[in-house]
Amino acid sequence: MAAELTAHELIAKHRPTLDQALEAIRTRAYWSPHPEHPKAYGENGSLDAAAGKAAFDALLGGRLDLGQPGTDDWVGGEVSPYGIELGVEYPHADIDVLLAAMKSGQRAWRDAGAEMRAVVCLEILKRISDRTHEFAHAVMHTSGQAFMMAFQAGGPHAQDRGLEAVAYAYVEQVRTPDTAEWTKPQGKRDPLAMNKRFTPVPRGIALVIGCNTFPTWNGYPGLFASLATGNAVLVKPHPRAVLPLALTVQVARQVLAEAGFDPNLVALAAERPGEGIAKTLATRPEIRIIDYTGSTVFGDWLEANARQAQVYTEKAGVNTVIVHSTDNYKGMLSNLAFSLSLYSGQMCTTPQNLLIPRDGIRTEEGPRTFDEVVSDLARSVDGLLGDDARANALLGAIVNPGVKARLEAAAGLGEVALASREIANPEFPDAVVRTPVIVKLDGAKPDDEAAYMSECFGPVSFAVAVDSAADAVELLRRTVREKGAMTVGAYTTDEEVEQAVQEVCLEEAAQLSLNLTGGVYVNQTAAFSDFHGSGGNPAANSALCDGAFVANRFRVVEVRREA
Repeated sequence: MAAELTAHELIAKHRPTLDQALEAIRTRAYWSPHPEHPKAYGENGSLDAAAGKAAFDALLGGRLDLGQPGTDDWVGGEVSPYGIELGVEYPHADIDVLLAAMKSGQRAWRDAGAEMRAVVCLEILKRISDRTHEFAHAVMHTSGQAFMMAFQAGGPHAQDRGLEAVAYAYVEQVRTPDTAEWTKPQGKRDPLAMNKRFTPVPRGIALVIGCNTFPTWNGYPGLFASLATGNAVLVKPHPRAVLPLALTVQVARQVLAEAGFDPNLVALAAERPGEGIAKTLATRPEIRIIDYTGSTVFGDWLEANARQAQVYTEKAGVNTVIVHSTDNYKGMLSNLAFSLSLYSGQMCTTPQNLLIPRDGIRTEEGPRTFDEVVSDLARSVDGLLGDDARANALLGAIVNPGVKARLEAAAGLGEVALASREIANPEFPDAVVRTPVIVKLDGAKPDDEAAYMSECFGPVSFAVAVDSAADAVELLRRTVREKGAMTVGAYTTDEEVEQAVQEVCLEEAAQLSLNLTGGVYVNQTAAFSDFHGSGGNPAANSALCDGAFVANRFRVVEVRREA
C-alpha cells in the first residue's frame, strides 16, 4: 500500500522526542512532552475543551466502524458510572478471520526495523494527544474518574507511559547491532571470517486485556511495548470500558495505513454481554504475549493456563503504610487524606492498611495516641471532602456495584473511625459518590487479620494497632510476601526504623515512599522516573516500565555466512 507518511517524514518529526525519552529513562529526571493542563490544547491541530466535548458527544449513540475484517455483529452496552448510557456500538469479530488477517502484515512490520516502528508509535501517540479532551470524556464516562483526573491520568500520563514503553523497546532492540564482521585469528593459517546479521523478530500476536478503572494508563504500556517490538496487537477491552481503547485502536489503524503498513496490525476484540472471550483468546495458539491488569484470580489463571504466551500481569495487593513518627504531623495527615480519597480509593496503589503503634506516635507537636492519630486523620479526610464540589472533583464515581458492596460491608468489620457518606453530584444525579471509610482493627486479634490481610478494593482503609515499630515492620514483610503490594509508605523520624522498612522493601521487592507530606502521593507514579510495581512480589509479575517488560516480547535471530 502507498505510504502517505514516509519514513523520512516520521523520523524527522519524532526522532527528537524519542531521543528525549531515551535520555529521560537514563537519568530518571522529570520530563513529559504531553501537557497536563487542559488550556494547553487547541492549537496545531489539537482539540480544545469545547471541540473535545463535541467530539465525544458525537460518538454517543453511534457505531464505531474500524474497518476490521471478520466483523460478524455489533456490540455495546456501556453505561457511565455517572449514569448516562453511551450507546456506542463496536465491531464483534469472528476471531478466526481476524487473527488470520492480523498475521498477514507482520513481515513488513518486522522488516521496518526498530526506529521506524518507534516513530510510527510516536505518531499514534501524538494523534491521541491531540484528542486528549475527547479521550478524557471517554475515560471519565467508562471509569468513573472525575474529569480532571480522567484528563490527566487517562490523557498525558497514559501517553507518557506509552512513550516510555516505546523508548525501552527501542533500547532493547538496538542493543545488538544489525550486522557484525567476525574474524578469528588462526595462527599461520588464514583467519576464520564471518558476516553476521541480527534481526529482532516478534513473538506473534499480543493480547491486551483492558481494565475498567484505568483503560488507557494501564493499557498503553503493553500495547506500545508489543507494537514497537514488531508484534501485532489485539486489544480486548473491559466490557464496561471499551470506548477509550476502541478510539486508540482507531487512531493506530489510521496511522499504520498512512505509513504504508497493514492496519490489521492493531485490532479490537469487543464482546457481547456475558460472552467472556478473554479466556478463549488467551489460550489461542496465535496469542504469544498477554498484558493483563485486574483481579488476582484471573491473573493467576492466565499465568497458569496461557502456557503458549509470555504473560505480564498487574494484579492486586494489600498496600501498607507504617505510621511510626513524623516531624510534620499536619502534612502527613493531609497527604494521607488525599491518598485515601483520590478516585474513591479505586487505584491499585491506594493505601489500605495503616500500621500504627498502639502506644501512639511521636510528632513535632508532641506524642499522639493511636486513637488520636486515627481521629485526626478522619478529621483531615472530612476537611478535605467537606465541600461537595471539591469532593466530587476528587472522588469521581464508584465504578461498579462490587466496590459499593465492599464499602458498605467494611463498616461491619470493626470500630468505624470515619463513616462513609453519600455525596450528590448535581451534574450527574445518578452517579454513586461515596467518601472513604476508616475502620479500626487490632493487629493482635486473629479475627481482625482476615480483614486487613485481604485486599478491599475501593474507599476502604484499616487503621491497624500494632505493638511496636518492629511488629509493624514484620507485619509489612508478611503482607508483601503473602499478598503483594504495589506501594508501601512509611512515616518515621527514626533512622533504624527507616532502615528496617527499607530493608523489607528491598528484600520483598516493593516500591517504597518515605515521609511524603507535600504534593507527591504514594499512589501516584511518574513515567520515565518511577517504577509502577516491581514484578518481584505477588501483586504483579512485571514493572511499568523496565527492560524486562519489553525485552522478551521479541527474540534476536542471527543469519551468518562465511565472508
